[in-house]
Amino acid sequence: MIRLPTLTTRQALIVLHDLVATAAAIILTFFMRFEGPRLAEKLVGLKVILPFFLLFAAAVYFIFGMHRNKWRFTSVPDIYNIFRVSTVLAIALLTLDYVLLSPNFYGTFFFGKITILLYWFLQMFFLGGARVAYRYFQYARAIQRVKIADATPTLMLGRAADAEVLLRSIESGAVKKIWPVGILSPSPADRGQAIRGIPVLGDVDDLERVVADLSTRGTRVTRLVLASSALSPEASPESILMRARRLGLTLSQLPTFDAGTTAVQLAPVAVEDLLLRPSVRIDYNRLEAFVTGKSIVVTGGGGSIGSEICNRIVAFGASRLLVIENSEPALHAIMETLKGTDSQAELSGRIADIRDRARIMSLIAQFKPDIVFHAAALKHVPLLELDWDEGIKTNVLGSINVADAAAAAGCTAMVMISTDKAIEPVSMLGATKRLAEMYCEALDEEFGRRGGEGKRALRLISVRFGNVLASNGSVVPKFKAQIEAGGPVTVTHPDMVRYFMTIREACDLVVTAASHALAPERHDVSVYVLNMGQPVKIVDLAERIIRLSGLEPGRDIKITFTGIRPGERLHEILFAQQEETSEIGIPGIVAAKPVRPTLEEIRGWVAKLEDALVGNDRAVIYSILRDAVPEFRGEENKL
Repeated sequence: MIRLPTLTTRQALIVLHDLVATAAAIILTFFMRFEGPRLAEKLVGLKVILPFFLLFAAAVYFIFGMHRNKWRFTSVPDIYNIFRVSTVLAIALLTLDYVLLSPNFYGTFFFGKITILLYWFLQMFFLGGARVAYRYFQYARAIQRVKIADATPTLMLGRAADAEVLLRSIESGAVKKIWPVGILSPSPADRGQAIRGIPVLGDVDDLERVVADLSTRGTRVTRLVLASSALSPEASPESILMRARRLGLTLSQLPTFDAGTTAVQLAPVAVEDLLLRPSVRIDYNRLEAFVTGKSIVVTGGGGSIGSEICNRIVAFGASRLLVIENSEPALHAIMETLKGTDSQAELSGRIADIRDRARIMSLIAQFKPDIVFHAAALKHVPLLELDWDEGIKTNVLGSINVADAAAAAGCTAMVMISTDKAIEPVSMLGATKRLAEMYCEALDEEFGRRGGEGKRALRLISVRFGNVLASNGSVVPKFKAQIEAGGPVTVTHPDMVRYFMTIREACDLVVTAASHALAPERHDVSVYVLNMGQPVKIVDLAERIIRLSGLEPGRDIKITFTGIRPGERLHEILFAQQEETSEIGIPGIVAAKPVRPTLEEIRGWVAKLEDALVGNDRAVIYSILRDAVPEFRGEENKL
């Protein structure tokens, strides 16, 4: 028994239109091809053939899905589908003609090749013409709505393909309040052309001229939309930004779809978008396949890094998420953000301090996660030089609590967020993070040796970050605030350099590292680092941010040097000399094989640290840290 498809009213009307168009194409073909008595003779035969042919045409339309395409979005693939349908119907008529040629039937050709060819053209015209006309009608309505809805006259900077993405989004209503009046393209092949009716008026060097020319014609441009290619270092984005700001243009950017974005949505241009090397390309299909359906815990989920990790794993399809955060306002903010997404993940947030071992053990045991992302930490170098005991309690003891809780709950992986300052550390931050890394490495080795006691062995890995742009306390927000206040911009030392990465890169690195660590074949690497290119001089960074703000360093905004702070060094390194690095087959990410004492040794040092904390003896604490981390060169008497 053949089951007919269920049609909506709109689809039924499309089928009816296409059948009427088919009948009209055949009848008009006969009237154009034949005259007089011959036409009358043909029409008699057509009355017999046409009903059966329309039934056949209906079946062809269903097979090719003609009823499923919305006319408002008619495009080249739809026109190609019409070409295929018309060709099948024409070939069917040609086949029928040869059947009728048999003496047992008609005895001669009923249609003829010229008639069928004429029908083929008319069939495509009737099927495609109505769709194209409707598409143009909707396009004209959309453009008219844009013009009368107090939309912003806008220039688009990017290649033709980038411009078309924006223009289609405006036509469909996905992007509102934008009235495109021209395109500036870096491609010479685009000059003098028009994309969807919008002219290419020049390239970026013509920005001032085009804005002035449009103004004299009564169109005052107030917005510039940048494609992602315009933000690449090769495009000199700081020059574009400065010129746009001098013209008083509001800047927006198109999203990059290789970053997991699901819809076109214009976003403000942030200074941090323009500071770095090209972003490391991440395999988002890999991350989505890894995260989908998993139960995940994020500690420190209200911080700048933790909150982005939460956003990313929810976007990648986690089934359950527990956010642990000791700041009530931060926890409330991230939970409200997550609830505002269209994710189906089961969300819960709990107030807890990772230093409270009993509570952390209980929360994670009750939740039974697959993976724990440990982002909770104290991370500001000068503050931890002063409050060194708090750094030990959070970064060492707290991390051990989370690792032990993950192990006790039967997790498959724990990922600890570490720092490049953990290598040959000179600060309390670096020393505490390195000791936490060592504990995770030793526990990871212990589970690998035991083989997970019949289960898949728990993996405990660390991910080292460089300086994360726009994270809480990073230099970019600090410099921007100082510039807005009129300066000066403060830099510690003219020769200080740092590695930089974006928040999104940092969080994608965390998930990618977990996916690699949990591959079926256990890898003997436990530390992952993003390839961040060459380190950047902080003073160069400050000068560039000043220029990106439309100002001149030294003239409009002064730069002053304040001296290296306690716990800081001029150059950061990513791997210790004794760490053997390894390419893991994932572009942009390098891993290192662990260098660790035994788990028993580390637990011995941790026990001594806990005892020394009771006496609040900084000298003893530093002595224990140097025993545990021999390369630690911190100075306990330097504040």
